[in-house]
Amino acid sequence: MTQPRIGIYPGTFDPITNGHADIIRRAIKIVDRLVIGVARNDGKGPLFATDERVEIVRDEVSHLENGDAERIEVRAFDTLLVNFAQSAGATMVIRGLRAVSDFEYEFQMAGMNARLNPEIETVFLMASDSSRFVKEIGALGGDVSHFVSPRVAARLSDRFANGRAKPRRRAIAAD
Repeated sequence: MTQPRIGIYPGTFDPITNGHADIIRRAIKIVDRLVIGVARNDGKGPLFATDERVEIVRDEVSHLENGDAERIEVRAFDTLLVNFAQSAGATMVIRGLRAVSDFEYEFQMAGMNARLNPEIETVFLMASDSSRFVKEIGALGGDVSHFVSPRVAARLSDRFANGRAKPRRRAIAAD
């Protein structure tokens, strides 16, 4: 009997976008089990706390069809990515690339991870949407429905309506 192919898809998921969901749907096709790692990265000043992001991702995953949700686990992590992968029994790290600008950083990270643990491969899938821009659009009162599910859009709307979050950048407003 062969070992199951376990992959991890790490990220901050602040919030999870349609682009993330697309990567999840595609990643589950190439692994037997997918662990979505929600990074505790307080240095990025997340809009949602780690526990909230885990809950939101779990909710989004629960709406996947074809029984795919049963093969997905969502959990937080705050260790080196290769250590998290090893703890999950993963031999594959799934990363989404949105633009050419992502490639250099991701390529360097994949190289470092391979040196730290040569048993773990990195697989790149083309992605769309950026959580950072989605937060900016939402914070400035824009329509995020093209980028996130209705469930996530409602959470964003609630977060901004209650004044608990303010935009940190004005790049989109200036364009």
